[in-house]
Amino acid sequence: MTSPLFLPTARQINWLLIVAFVALGEALYLRYLAIENGQTSLACQAGLETWLCSAFRLTTVLFNHSVFGWVALAAALLNLLRPSLLLFAVALAATAFGLVLHNAALAGLAAALLILSLARPAPAAE
Repeated sequence: MTSPLFLPTARQINWLLIVAFVALGEALYLRYLAIENGQTSLACQAGLETWLCSAFRLTTVLFNHSVFGWVALAAALLNLLRPSLLLFAVALAATAFGLVLHNAALAGLAAALLILSLARPAPAAE
């Protein structure tokens, strides 16, 4: 007898969709309204102290070290080894940030691993 696959329920999928769309929306907001917007970018680099500029600086530092891609890849690998809804959500959010904020190579690999993790057997109940 084969064990059931790791397949989230409909309610869990709804929460995963919310996590994915919020992460994607925030990443798009940061990219197009802070990083690639000339006036905002120059104002933040000149020393403007707002929450948007703080997010701009943090995102720039995380991007320079490929943190979004590495977090997505690590969470996706852990989720592939031991499927869990929390790891799937973290990997999904980090993948959305990585794809939008130019860490696409690592985030794309993480997306592929997330898809593969849906074919893994579910963890046994303890």
